[in-house]
Amino acid sequence: MTPAERPIFDWAFAWDVLPTLMDGLVITVQATVMGMALAVTLGLALALARRAPVKPLAWTAALAIEFVRSTPLLVQLFFLFYVLPVTGVQFSPLTTGVLGLGVHYAAYCAEVYRAGLDAVPRGQWEAALALNLGRWRTLRGIILPQAIPPVIPALGNYFVAMFKDTPLLSAITVVELLQASKIAGSATFRYTEPLTLVGVIFLVLSLAAAAVVRRLEGKR
Repeated sequence: MTPAERPIFDWAFAWDVLPTLMDGLVITVQATVMGMALAVTLGLALALARRAPVKPLAWTAALAIEFVRSTPLLVQLFFLFYVLPVTGVQFSPLTTGVLGLGVHYAAYCAEVYRAGLDAVPRGQWEAALALNLGRWRTLRGIILPQAIPPVIPALGNYFVAMFKDTPLLSAITVVELLQASKIAGSATFRYTEPLTLVGVIFLVLSLAAAAVVRRLEGKR
């Protein structure tokens, strides 16, 4: 069959490359889930550090947050993958990608947490002080249970955004979903099917995740 006779979209070829794309999707999901776990954990630590009574700690946290938010994710990934090994610290491509995604989105999650913490009435802190409760006990038992639930939908939106940013990991040799499609396409010089499937997969999973976020928002 000549190139002119080939169909625009070959369903048989699409089914052939689908298992390869599923392997890439596994890496994409792993990077997203692990990256988000790091982001929500580190983000909370940064938000609490920014509100710490120790000024140098608060200033350092604020500077770190603004620095990460003000630089592109791709530049950060390149730095972690190509520059950091010069100092003797080196990770696998996937670990580097998870670290890059986690740190980048932790800065945004920190601002979300900060908004939630600021929304808790000041009287809650004063009541805890009157009861002679320590700062950590007040945070753990009174403030965080009120601050975190309202910001879960916003954190969910960042989860969706991180999922759609995973193709950037191909720049540091991670064979995620998009990179898997490019490899499959380069073997046969047919890119229509794999790239179309990638777009459909991203669309379906992003819509599903967004629906979950809206459901969580409706339960607030």
